[in-house]
Amino acid sequence: METILLIEDNDIIRDNTAEILTLSGYTVLAAENGKIGVESALATRPDLVICDIMMPVLDGYGVLQIFNKNPQLAGIPFIFLTAKTERNDFRKGMELGADDYLTKPFDESELLRAIEGRLSRFRTLGAPSGAADTPVEHIRLDDLINNRKTHPIRKRQYIYAEGDGPTRLYYLKAGKVKTTRTNPDGKELITGLYQAGEFFGYVALLEETDYTDSAVTLEDSELIYVPSDEFRQLLLTSPDLGRELIRLLAGRISDREEQLLGMAYGSLRRRVADTLLRLQNQHPKEPIRLSRDDLAAVVGTATESLIRLLSEFKQDGLIEQDGTGIWVRRPEAFRRAVW
Repeated sequence: METILLIEDNDIIRDNTAEILTLSGYTVLAAENGKIGVESALATRPDLVICDIMMPVLDGYGVLQIFNKNPQLAGIPFIFLTAKTERNDFRKGMELGADDYLTKPFDESELLRAIEGRLSRFRTLGAPSGAADTPVEHIRLDDLINNRKTHPIRKRQYIYAEGDGPTRLYYLKAGKVKTTRTNPDGKELITGLYQAGEFFGYVALLEETDYTDSAVTLEDSELIYVPSDEFRQLLLTSPDLGRELIRLLAGRISDREEQLLGMAYGSLRRRVADTLLRLQNQHPKEPIRLSRDDLAAVVGTATESLIRLLSEFKQDGLIEQDGTGIWVRRPEAFRRAVW
C-alpha cells in the first residue's frame, strides 16, 4: 500500500482529500503546513507528495527545494495542488522539478488519475532515489512519455530561457518549438527547430550545465515533461536509451555543423537554399511554415535580404508559396539551379 503525504493548510480541503485517498486504498500522512510536512516525510518516507503552494511557515516551493536537496527525500514524485493559475507560478514550480499540477477545484477522478499516473511510472521504471536497485533494461525514449500529463503552452511562450538550470527533458507532443541564442547586439539566431514527436533540452541535462539557448513555442503546443533525476537514472541503467540518445545528439551536431559552415563560407543565396532544402527534407509532405523573421534567424541574415531571395526563387520557379508556407517541389532541380 503506497503512502501519500498531503500538505495543505485549508482544513476542509485537507480532510476531504485525505478521505478520498484513504477510501482509494492509500495510506495518508496529512500536514497543515510545509514545515510539518517535511518533518513527517523525514520520519516516514512517502511514495508521493501532494503539496499546496501558498501556505504559512513554509510554502510549497520551499518544500520542493528541501526535497530536492535532501538525499533521503530526493526523487519522490511531487504534485503541486494550487488555486493559482498564473503562468509564472506554473513555470517556477516546474523549474524547481515538480512532476505535475492539480488546480483547485479538482474532482476525484482527476486527483486519482494524476496520482496513479505518477506512481505507475515509478513502479515501472524504479524511483531514482534508490528505492529499487534492480537495473532497468530495454527502456526506449518513447517509453519515457507513457502515462504522463500533457502541458499546453501558448504560442510565443518561453519554455526555458538562456541561463536557466535544466530540470527536465522535454517531449513535443504537438506544435512547434524553436531554440535560439541572442548575441550582444540583440540579434537572434535560431539554433534548432522541433516538430511534434521530438525530444529537446537534453544537452544541458547531459552536460549538467545551464541552458546556452532559449526555447520558445512557435505555435500553440503540447509538451510532456520527464524529470531530470528520473531521466539521468534511466540513462545510467538502460543501454537502449543511451544508444537512442547518442543518435539524437549525433544528428543534431551534424545539423549544427552544416549550419555553422554555411554561415561561415557559403553565399547568402546558398545559405537560404540549404536551409529551405533541409527544412523541406525533414517534412517532405508539408510546407515550410515559419515566419520570415524566424526563417531569417535560421539562416543568420536580415529579414529584408531573405524576402528578396525568396522572391527571386519564386520568380525562377524554384519554390512555391502557399499563404505563409513555402514548398520546394523539386529539390534536385532547386539544388542544381542554386549550386
